[in-house]
Amino acid sequence: MIISEKKNFERKLFKNLRNKSSAIDIKNVEINVKTYVDSIFRNDFKKEYIGIYWPLENEVDLRSLGDEYLLALPRCEKNKNLLFCAWDKKQLSKDLQGIPAPYSSNKLSYEKIRIMFIPCLSVDRNLIRLGYGGGYFDKLREDENWRSIPCIGILTSNCVSQEFLTRADWDIPLSGFITEKEILV
Repeated sequence: MIISEKKNFERKLFKNLRNKSSAIDIKNVEINVKTYVDSIFRNDFKKEYIGIYWPLENEVDLRSLGDEYLLALPRCEKNKNLLFCAWDKKQLSKDLQGIPAPYSSNKLSYEKIRIMFIPCLSVDRNLIRLGYGGGYFDKLREDENWRSIPCIGILTSNCVSQEFLTRADWDIPLSGFITEKEILV
């Protein structure tokens, strides 16, 4: 089996597991993320942005962090380019993948982003992330400036792989992950 076939098999497996995650587990992941953010952000850091994502089906919703912190959302563009744009809880349009995103005129440089939280279908103990296969986050993180920003995977514990996930040459390990059961950062 080639890498793409293995990854597609893993995506199907972990998407089914994620769909079985309880609403309580999903809410508890959100609570753990908030606890973690509160522990690392002091008042002087509240001027920096937290990169989050627009939640799709059964993903943990982190938008409530915007009650206390500045948020940035990704915007998918041509050639697998991913921008993080300031989000003021208004003015969203669909990006290239059809996901609500701020306008690119709100683009932020890596210096403005303190931490990124990204959704995972799965992650293994080597911090290899299984995403949807678009490659947007890996392409962004090819740049050493963006790779220097802590990138934390968000998922429920039933989707943490006990086996090593299939890894392609372009897969860049995460800085850690947060579930309802653990904060591994």
